[in-house]
Amino acid sequence: MDRTWSRRGALKAGGFLTGGLLAGGIPSSPASAAVAVSPSAARRRVLRVAHLTDAHVQPEKRGREGLIACLEHVHGLNAGEGGRPDLILAGGDNIMDAFGQTFERSRMLFDLWAGVLKDHCTIPVEHCVGNHDVWGWRKDKSQTTGLEKGWGKAWACEVFGLERPYRVFERAGWRFVVLDSTHTRGPDDHGYIARLDDAQFEWLSGELAAKPTTPTLVLSHIPILSASAYFDGDNEKDGDWKVPGAWMHIDARRIKGLFHAHPQVKVCLSGHIHLVDRVDYLGVTYLCNGAVSGAWWDGPCQEFRGGYALVDLFDDGTFEHRYVVFPWTGAKE
Repeated sequence: MDRTWSRRGALKAGGFLTGGLLAGGIPSSPASAAVAVSPSAARRRVLRVAHLTDAHVQPEKRGREGLIACLEHVHGLNAGEGGRPDLILAGGDNIMDAFGQTFERSRMLFDLWAGVLKDHCTIPVEHCVGNHDVWGWRKDKSQTTGLEKGWGKAWACEVFGLERPYRVFERAGWRFVVLDSTHTRGPDDHGYIARLDDAQFEWLSGELAAKPTTPTLVLSHIPILSASAYFDGDNEKDGDWKVPGAWMHIDARRIKGLFHAHPQVKVCLSGHIHLVDRVDYLGVTYLCNGAVSGAWWDGPCQEFRGGYALVDLFDDGTFEHRYVVFPWTGAKE
């Protein structure tokens, strides 16, 4: 049965805000249509990006086989479908979970991720670190087993080939800013909150000021701004909407202000929620792009099947986007 479908809606609050829920098989739409940005008739696509987030690769529930199926689908896109992507953005939570896990379990998962990419991916990959890629926050010598240097985000950075978990790079006339969303709430709290620390925010401000005319894509694991964060749990059960700070950036107000001062920021990609939405706000499009694993390889997460996003970038600073469902049957289907 064809499980692809589409749903669109609109919300208005404060400035100009629109949100739509997208699923695989829908036609692409011009970037920022709701904020009166018209693509040039003569524009040229300069880069196709596949955003694969929340793969949660694991040996259980055929998670390894599911990730391979997704990569094969990405590599198999033909000319009629727009062709194979030039770049893959791995959006974080690439492994099932290192947070709080033993050294042996974490090593197995990191080896599994690296092995699948080595054997089944020929497209260049740029990584983002997700909360489940972090091997704890504080030293616990019963877990480190001599790998103290890998505690926190260091191990993920080593496996993903990163000097640090946030950075900037350029491709085909576009800038890509990769953020580190996941931070500890405090020295005595093992949980996490979505935000940028002051050093990273100052770095981001400087990077945006350095290239004010280059169209920019921002990648974070946790959404900066998302409509679907409201539905990630019973967030209305107390009679008011309450979105936890681990679901969406708690510092979204100052980040959106920074982006508003730098109109070269066109689109922000995220995952984490395992749901799909689009929010247009103050000239920036925020895309929460579901999960490769769906509901952690059990099947759909609420209304959304496992998939990935295709983002086409154009030389006039516009983009087109769609969510693509790949053929896969979850463990509980």
